[in-house]
Amino acid sequence: MKSTLNIKICIVEDDALILKSLQQVLNNAEGFSVTGTFFSAEAALENLKDHHPDVLLLDIDLPGISGIDAISKLKKLQPELNIVMLTVHEESQLVFSALHNGAVGYLVKGSNSKYLLQGIREVFEGGAPMSPSIARQVIASFKPQTETILSNREMEVLQKLSNGTNNKQIAEDLFVSTNTIKAHIKNIYKKLHVNSRAEAVSKAMKKGWI
Repeated sequence: MKSTLNIKICIVEDDALILKSLQQVLNNAEGFSVTGTFFSAEAALENLKDHHPDVLLLDIDLPGISGIDAISKLKKLQPELNIVMLTVHEESQLVFSALHNGAVGYLVKGSNSKYLLQGIREVFEGGAPMSPSIARQVIASFKPQTETILSNREMEVLQKLSNGTNNKQIAEDLFVSTNTIKAHIKNIYKKLHVNSRAEAVSKAMKKGWI
């Protein structure tokens, strides 16, 4: 049965070998066609209006403007453009920056061509494709952070701080000196990157530790 798809794709990739490989895979697949290729974000920004792609495959490491920074600029030119990041990077910060800037998918280079075609088809049909390793990071970011970086004793001190207990009383309750409690509190502040009891308690509550 002949495919009814007619997905027009542009690629922004500065590696000539990777670009050629992507072109071959996409142009040889029924229902997919590469209508434009660019070696830089600047070239894409200048010429995108002549191609009107349905999907743009965008690398992150580009000469000049990076792929992350180019997303919003490209979206201004073509607001309905579906931008899919195609990169070697799997760092969570880059993933979230790309998605925050307007990318609708994030695929890792080197994936089986079947998954590339599947991802492009998915985004064309309104989905948000992500490589499995990327999807796991996104899902993990929404899970409550129940694991604490504090020691058991520091957690005891923090719990008592949340109840409004003063240093002297905490020291008596835990059978240690007030100087020891002060040292624990200092470590808690350092680990949580806070400067006050209120901030420490608030952060711990948001993380679900207390």
